[in-house]
Amino acid sequence: MSVARHDGAQAQSQGAAGRPGPIRVVVAKPGLDGHDRGAKVIARALRDAGMEVIYTGLHQTPEQIVDTAIQEDADAIGLSILSGAHNTLFAKVIELLRERDAADIKVFGGGIIPEADIAPLKEQGVAEIFTPGATTTSIVEWVKANVRPLAV
Repeated sequence: MSVARHDGAQAQSQGAAGRPGPIRVVVAKPGLDGHDRGAKVIARALRDAGMEVIYTGLHQTPEQIVDTAIQEDADAIGLSILSGAHNTLFAKVIELLRERDAADIKVFGGGIIPEADIAPLKEQGVAEIFTPGATTTSIVEWVKANVRPLAV
């Protein structure tokens, strides 16, 4: 597991829970999908925006991803799925977070996900889905606005 950290001033806000410091995001590639270029691009964009990013690497199980998120005190999990197993893998991550009293960790993701599957995934608890063509800027801005927005 590699850990990329960047303590940018723009990310030194307090979240709704009052915890100071940068937003912490676990970026993961669940399942048998072996293509991780997009996940690495997103991890780099989040890091460059001042977030702490923990990239878990390829072929992670939902259990490994949730364990890492809890151990790293993550605010969010970003899943990249190109294999077509998004319905199963997102659901398992959400289920494990609930079982382990960690449902406050937001789950978002992207990859090759058909439009028809997006609404059911959101109903299950996935906070946002980014499809091909989403810009790194739009993903970074969504994370900043939705994961630990500034307390007013």
